[in-house]
Amino acid sequence: MNEPAGGRAHDPETVPGAVSLQEGQVMLDGPDGVAVAMTPEAALETGRRLIAAAERANTQRPG
Repeated sequence: MNEPAGGRAHDPETVPGAVSLQEGQVMLDGPDGVAVAMTPEAALETGRRLIAAAERANTQRPG
């Protein structure tokens, strides 16, 4: 599991981030004040990577 700065592990987020568009940039707002601005191209590739990883992760779930 990834550890945030400070060395403490945390549970995975269960609430999806909020996505908006602002002045041609894709804005992603997540938990704990996390905010990321991306170009459309970076957002598209990030989305592809997130979907691929989520699909792989679903196959690793117990049960």
